[in-house]
Amino acid sequence: MAVRRTPGASAVTGKLTIRPSLVKALASTDTVPMDPDSSLTNQLLIAMPGMADPNFSTTVTLICEHNDDGALGIVVNRPLTLRLRGLFEQLDIEIEASQAANEPVFAGGPVGTERGFVLHGAECSYENTLSVSDEINLTLSRDVLDALAGGDGPEKSLVALGYAGWQAGQLEQEMLANSWLSVPATPGLVFDTPFAERWNSAARTLGIDITSMSSDAGHA
Repeated sequence: MAVRRTPGASAVTGKLTIRPSLVKALASTDTVPMDPDSSLTNQLLIAMPGMADPNFSTTVTLICEHNDDGALGIVVNRPLTLRLRGLFEQLDIEIEASQAANEPVFAGGPVGTERGFVLHGAECSYENTLSVSDEINLTLSRDVLDALAGGDGPEKSLVALGYAGWQAGQLEQEMLANSWLSVPATPGLVFDTPFAERWNSAARTLGIDITSMSSDAGHA
């Protein structure tokens, strides 16, 4: 879904076809051979303490697609001041689910911040839905917002503006440079853990207290 943002307002103006590759559709890149077993799809990237890029410092990013074209992820622990209520009102969507309307919108990454993304449970599928795993889907079409506002949307969801994108081979290089730790994604970490705790909690699944690590351990 394309989102046009003006001061205090947001609007969805269209949709994006995401097959056969969401990465390729969002950004034209050259391709390089990649071993499918090395794909980081459905992994959470945990920014190392030495991450110098402020867009990713202390972030947790769900990799939604990683292939020969590159990679696309959604940062899942950077809430904005914008709430879903504001988005629904701008779209003239009738709000029947007040609880959903009070949920924050997240900064999904520094690329394409005019575009909206919705992570949600795999029990629901919509017009433009990509399966990240057996438990998590990513939707780009407006119909998921209609469902959320109407109270019949997915039980768990995260709405984000923007995404994190890597060109072919770039993420692999960053992993070799120790910019990130990676752990398998779970709905609990993506949807249920308080967002302020997700960076620490994700690292603890590896038995690591990331707050005690030296900033020299990682490189942006």
